[in-house]
Amino acid sequence: MSHPRAHSLAGATILQLVPALRDNPAGHAAVEIALTLLQAGARSMIAGDGGPLVGELRAFGGEWLPMHVDTLNPLRIRRNARLLANLIGSERIDIVHAQCAGSAWSALSATHEQPVFLVTSFPDRLPGHSYVGNMLRGSLARGDRVIAPSTYVSRAMIERYKLPADRITVIPRAVDTAVFSPAAVSADRIAALRRVWAVLPEMRVVLVPGRIAPWNGQMNVIDAARIVAANGTRNIAFVFTGEETRHPRYGHALRKQARIHGIDTLCRFVGHCPDMPAALGAADVVVVPALEPPLSGRAAAEAQAMGRPLITTTVGMLPENVLTPPRMKDELRTGWLVRPGNIAEIARAIGAALALNVTAYEALGARARQFAEFMFSPQSVAEAIRGVYTSLLARDT
Repeated sequence: MSHPRAHSLAGATILQLVPALRDNPAGHAAVEIALTLLQAGARSMIAGDGGPLVGELRAFGGEWLPMHVDTLNPLRIRRNARLLANLIGSERIDIVHAQCAGSAWSALSATHEQPVFLVTSFPDRLPGHSYVGNMLRGSLARGDRVIAPSTYVSRAMIERYKLPADRITVIPRAVDTAVFSPAAVSADRIAALRRVWAVLPEMRVVLVPGRIAPWNGQMNVIDAARIVAANGTRNIAFVFTGEETRHPRYGHALRKQARIHGIDTLCRFVGHCPDMPAALGAADVVVVPALEPPLSGRAAAEAQAMGRPLITTTVGMLPENVLTPPRMKDELRTGWLVRPGNIAEIARAIGAALALNVTAYEALGARARQFAEFMFSPQSVAEAIRGVYTSLLARDT
């Protein structure tokens, strides 16, 4: 028997379907959403595989249901649909939020002809075309409201799935702005990393985070470093943090190019860095030189959360993750955008960032931090998603 639908969050029951409650940005975001809902007077449930955040969820009153929803197995999807249909009726659920393709397919079947809204969240990148993949992942486009992590992805969704724009809400992925915070990183942690990198105290640091891979554009930074050095700035270290085991030839080519340019003594290839907040804290400038759309814009968001000037390219969602002219006045910028592969523009942007006086540099860093907290903090993202739920529940009033 169907139940009357709630018209506000107070008294409503919201069920999130997540892959797992792991100690990662997705898991923390789901828990933050649950807390925000409880504070608004709603009942909050999460179904998915377990993880270390289950205890945190339960500690503040959230409910967890073990269910393997991150699957493309048709039999498992059908079984989950039956479980969800029973759950919706017995627990009087008002909104189901599916955050992966398998859970969305199950939820579509379970919510059929039931007084419940379906919200879906698209991944950071649309997958390649395949019949089965398109059919299952297309379920993410059939929610009553669809959440996209960027305008870049939302445009692709509209084109591929013929979605009306008013059904899509753009909400970026959350970044842990409490961990990625200048206040959370001690001077000792930063000093220790600089020693490991063999960076002298007076040297400036240009940090290039991300896996060493051709499409991530590190070669362009090597070439830009030659220009920066030729302009007389050699008291600088270009630090590349990222594992290179999958592309060792590219890593070798980067080192060879640095030797050819005579700047090998300025470059540090340090591999995977387990303490990225400290790495960003040790940087004077952060460069994300992607040639192709990255899986997410997290590196750009984390750099600004640490109050560091960002230089990145105009590919994928990256332009959305930094404030630059003409989107913003020059005095309000948080970084620089350059065309992908444009070495001269990268070099000019590095020079401009390093040339800022102390007052201008600190002001830019403060703006970057403020922008990151407003756009990417778990609290801001949870509030935005709560707004989606609220607008759906208010439809019938």
